[in-house]
Amino acid sequence: MARSGVSATDVADDLERALSAVVGTRRHELVDLELAGGILRVTVEGGALDLDELAEVSRLVSAMLDDRADLAPLGRYELEVTSPGVERRLRRPAHFVRALEKRVAVRTVAGTPGERRREGTLRAADEDAIVIVDDNGAEHRVTYPAIERAHTVFDWRAALAGDRAKADRATTGSQAS
Repeated sequence: MARSGVSATDVADDLERALSAVVGTRRHELVDLELAGGILRVTVEGGALDLDELAEVSRLVSAMLDDRADLAPLGRYELEVTSPGVERRLRRPAHFVRALEKRVAVRTVAGTPGERRREGTLRAADEDAIVIVDDNGAEHRVTYPAIERAHTVFDWRAALAGDRAKADRATTGSQAS
């Protein structure tokens, strides 16, 4: 995305600011922006994000990129506008801060001391590292450069148990009436 005389970081920052403004017009928040393999992935959240709303945000983002070719990726690319889903990818320190006290899974880069895969509760996140508390209560500090991949972990069992309990209460309530 770098232009002559302008750093790639400056262009990326300008693109992120412009996309945040566009997404904000729909009362959503830009959560992540990624250009990889010819795909510009724009991740948004907030408000009612059904398929129609994502399509509208996609149209707005596409129009902005057409108007601001100086911010668009060079060459061919596909635009993908998406919501983060229940298991959110964590790539930046801000992503980790948003996931504090949630269950996360982290895979470290090859050669990092200790286990390559860690799962537990994210207890801390600052500009340098994260701290995960595993199921045995042990704390593990992992620096960002050591993280190959990370995401939140959705507890399907707890969600299903919660739904069953809710359904049981609804059934009990209807029988009592």
